[in-house]
Amino acid sequence: MELTHILPATFALLLFLYALFRISSRRSAAHRTNKTLPPEAAGRLPVIGHLHKLSATEPTHITLAKMADAYGPIFTLRLGMNTALIVSSWEIARECFTTNDTIFASRPKGLASELLGYNYTVLSLSPYGPYWRHVRKIATHELLANQRLEQLQHIRMSEVRSSIKTLYELCGDSRNKGSGGKVRVEMRTWFGDVSLNTILRMVVGKRLSFVFEGSGAEQYREAFRDVFELFGAFVPSDSFPFLSWLDLGGYKKAMNKTAKVLDQMLTKWIQEHREKTKNWGECGVETKEQDFMDVMLSPVSNHGGLGDFDVDTVTKATCFAMVLGAYDTTMITMTWALSLLLNHPEALRKVQLELDEKVGRSRQVKESDVKNLLYLQAIMKETLRLYPAAPLLIPHESIEDCTVLGYHIPARTRLIVNVQKLHKDSLVWENPCEFRPERFLTSDTKFDMRGQDLQLMPFGCGRRMCPGISFALQLMHLTLASLLHEFEIDRPSEELLDMDEGFGITVLKKTPLEVVLHPRLPSQVKDTK
Repeated sequence: MELTHILPATFALLLFLYALFRISSRRSAAHRTNKTLPPEAAGRLPVIGHLHKLSATEPTHITLAKMADAYGPIFTLRLGMNTALIVSSWEIARECFTTNDTIFASRPKGLASELLGYNYTVLSLSPYGPYWRHVRKIATHELLANQRLEQLQHIRMSEVRSSIKTLYELCGDSRNKGSGGKVRVEMRTWFGDVSLNTILRMVVGKRLSFVFEGSGAEQYREAFRDVFELFGAFVPSDSFPFLSWLDLGGYKKAMNKTAKVLDQMLTKWIQEHREKTKNWGECGVETKEQDFMDVMLSPVSNHGGLGDFDVDTVTKATCFAMVLGAYDTTMITMTWALSLLLNHPEALRKVQLELDEKVGRSRQVKESDVKNLLYLQAIMKETLRLYPAAPLLIPHESIEDCTVLGYHIPARTRLIVNVQKLHKDSLVWENPCEFRPERFLTSDTKFDMRGQDLQLMPFGCGRRMCPGISFALQLMHLTLASLLHEFEIDRPSEELLDMDEGFGITVLKKTPLEVVLHPRLPSQVKDTK
């Protein structure tokens, strides 16, 4: 009986001493070399470091923003056994992603990246090196390059038109029921369907209803939702690797379960594509349009750069990354954009006036119209400034010692850039917390969001910058323009929409976005080609 009390206490003491030794030894090593470390946030505790400072009641990026107000735009946190460098200034971020770009180009390892990311083969999570460069080149050239996106323009147009038609049908049903054509719609789901259908057709050649057909449909949908929750969860073994065998919180079990479901789905897609290719060959067909999975299954197997990974694993991981990345971030951004417009009706009226002037009321919006819709583009930039889909960039990790702002940064330090805090710098933006799209209509604030102007960097910067910027902007501009052009949209009540942010790697509104809409164009317009 006494032994049962002694063993846990002894084990806890050993863990404490081990962690304390590791923490103190790393910092003292820097001091011994007389190198200045960045300021550290107050309140660090033995073993856990600053983990207790991360609130369970507010999103992490908000907590870190408050810390930046107290400790400055660069400081460090101890997160268990790991050191994190928190950056909230575009000038400091520029130094990280230019002078030290190669050093910070890698990713830290974690349980989710291993189990859900096919052992770090997912493009956005894999370490920096030959494999990452090889797969990124394929993904960029075969799916995300401007020339390829131009070839796939018909998919974007088709999916937006199909989704707009669904709204017209809902309005028609409402009119038949005596509601005068007005209908309440939950727009987050609608935006999500537009995004997911578009990227699925580009990647695997099928829409949502066909990809998830059959008995496993709901299981697959749930697995997609679980991925984002699990990637955003605090996993104890990520901060304390020596606890990995305990599976505290059951995250390993949950991740393995979700990974199994997703792998079954992706394996099925690969089998279908190989069968399709075989049938094409037997029938002598040579000119069928290839989707991204077709491309991945052909040139990848004939090129080096995959390391120890087989073609199927790389194909699954890369297609999975393309679908999840495109679906989630575009859906989130469009939800925030419409929410902001509904809370600022003067901006909504202004963008609809622009659409009437530039497009007219006798035809539908085309993708070629977007270049003339300057206020719509300003709305999207202002949305991404205030509510970047990922307010904290995916963590980077230094592969060797370096210097940032004169501070010594040891190897294996995690870099966390608080993009949302950076976007609200009062030295850059006048009234930074206000929604003012007009700020992007002047010559000195025409930031491109593609890594050249770090005052606005919702897609990141440097080597690990999101490769899907063009796709995201094209789809979001076209979808939002079509929706605002063809429908009057109102809040369900006089109260402003709740703009509280949720939790996770990507941050959505806490509450769904329910709106009241009805057609604003002549009825015959909706059927034009």
